[in-house]
Parts: sequence; structure tokens; C-alpha cells
Amino acid sequence: MSPPTSGWENFFVAEVGAAAALSGLVFVAVSISLGRILSTRHLPERAAEALMMFLAVLVVATFGLVPGQSAAVLGFEIGGTGLILWMAAARRQLRAYRDRGLEESARRWLWVRVLGTQASSLPFVVAGVLLIAGHGRALLWIVPATLASFVSGALNAWVLLVEIQR
Repeated sequence: MSPPTSGWENFFVAEVGAAAALSGLVFVAVSISLGRILSTRHLPERAAEALMMFLAVLVVATFGLVPGQSAAVLGFEIGGTGLILWMAAARRQLRAYRDRGLEESARRWLWVRVLGTQASSLPFVVAGVLLIAGHGRALLWIVPATLASFVSGALNAWVLLVEIQR
């Protein structure tokens, strides 16, 4: 029987590299504007979200590169990563939604953060569940999750690097 990631090795290697590079860029962006980020309501949370999006891809792709693991183990790893990402981001976003002192412009854009989190995390959960169930095409769900994570993380990083300067 072939491993569950057979044929996906190049994808996972590419995503580990891309996610690691983007995570590093978020660290640089935050360090450039650290004072401003810390002094603006909810921007530290947004920085954490951007980093979480990229790190989730890094973790999932790393799990995909571990040789010899069963589909069920890989499913628990990928699904668990998606679930942790979803819970951590949802907690931050709910706190932002409930904050009456949140600037109106930030409140208007909160739905973009929520949509990005859902599109990033839930396909990882679906992939995990399908892997555990033995579905042959389960890994296909990782592609939209990865793309959504990169888009969501990049939008958050854009706010931290560019929009904060306006």
C-alpha cells in the first residue's frame, strides 16, 4: 500500500518553503512597525492571525513530509492543526467583534478576517476527517486551505505593513 502523501511530496516541500519565508516576512513587518502596532487597538491580534495563517501551512506541510505515517495519523495531525487555527482565530475575532471601542474602519473589515479564517482552517479540518475515513482524495482539500491561508495572511500582513502607515 502506498503512503497517503504519495505524489504530494513536491507540493509539501514547496509549501514548507513558502510558508517559512512568509512567516519570516511577517516577523520583519511587525518589527518595523512594532510601536505603532502595539499602540493600535487589535493590531497585535491581527499580527498573530497573519502569523498563524502562515504557520498553519508550515505545520501541515511538515506533517505531510513525515515518512511512514498512516493516513489516520496524518488526518489527526492536519485536522487538529485546522481546528486549533480555527479556534484561536475565532476567539480573537469574537473578542474584536464584542469590543465597542473598535474603530469603525476595523469593524467594517472584520468580516474579511472571519472569512479568511474560515476558508483557511475548515478545509484543513475536512482534509483531516476525510483522511481518517480513508477517502482517497482527502489531500485535495489542503490546496484551497493553503491558498486561503496565504491570501488571508497576506491581507493581514498588508494592514500591518502598509495600511498602518496611512
